[in-house]
Amino acid sequence: MPLPRPSRLPRSAPERPGPAPRTLVMLAFEGARLLDITGPLEVFSSAARYAIQVCSPDGRTVTTASGTRLVVDAAVADIAAGPLDTVLVPGAEELTQGRFPPGLLDSVRTLAGRSRRVASVCAGAFALAGAGLLDGRRATTHWRHTATLAARHPTLTVDPDALYVRDGELFTSAGVSAGIDLALALVEADEGPDLAREAARDLVVFMQRPGGQSQFSVPARTPRPRHDVLRALLDAIAADPAADHSNTALATRAGVSPRHLTRLFREHTGTTPAGYVEAVRLEAAQSLLANGETVTAAARRTGIGSDESLRRLFLRRLGVPPSAYRSRFHTTTR
Repeated sequence: MPLPRPSRLPRSAPERPGPAPRTLVMLAFEGARLLDITGPLEVFSSAARYAIQVCSPDGRTVTTASGTRLVVDAAVADIAAGPLDTVLVPGAEELTQGRFPPGLLDSVRTLAGRSRRVASVCAGAFALAGAGLLDGRRATTHWRHTATLAARHPTLTVDPDALYVRDGELFTSAGVSAGIDLALALVEADEGPDLAREAARDLVVFMQRPGGQSQFSVPARTPRPRHDVLRALLDAIAADPAADHSNTALATRAGVSPRHLTRLFREHTGTTPAGYVEAVRLEAAQSLLANGETVTAAARRTGIGSDESLRRLFLRRLGVPPSAYRSRFHTTTR
């Protein structure tokens, strides 16, 4: 909890009563990611305009995904009567697999029915969707799970690159730390940019982080190898996914044998040359489809080849055909 800020009024002047704090409820549950909970709460606490309560479906202490035990203030049923301003729902890996802790979905519905707005962090979008709150809406979640969310809830329009999405008074955010981005946006909407900027400075974070989730693409999330030749190959694959990146062609460019190249890739990227190239081409195809390219053009421009090859790759890696991916993810506005 940040230290109280000194009053800007002279000591002799009486303090002016401010507006009543906004009631904010964080719904914690077994297996939730700790930063999904504490990140946004740090923002709202720093803003000092919110009355915060942390609850769980049954009021019991919860164990988060990191093993940290979190003591809550109340059970959902014991939250004081009256309207709530904001309800926040964190994420957990189990939610992406369709496994919901007992009472979670009912708790989401109960709190949402009392609240002005509802927001989720990361995989918390799966809980909002499972509770029926996102039917026909736009939403986002962690980049790793956007295709799963779209496939499981076909009425949803999933934005795979947004850090957070607003649809009416429903808000969803991308992975983990994007909950901080969302919380700052909510503070700005409630109290104006000055207070949101002050909270961002207090936490030493961006007021508005540049870029979307695409900054966490295959090249960005692959540790830079120490091997100079391999670094050059990874850069070349990212720059032109459609080029000839066969094992033989890559080995020739690197001046090593195909077997040695495979050893280097496994050591530095955790996969084979073909596996890495396929992952980069898949992400390039996803981006092209989301931006309105046809399936045929996406297959050709990424080096995947035919429509059928692209279809098999999408079904194997994402569980949906490219035509369905395009219809669900392609948006003309942000």
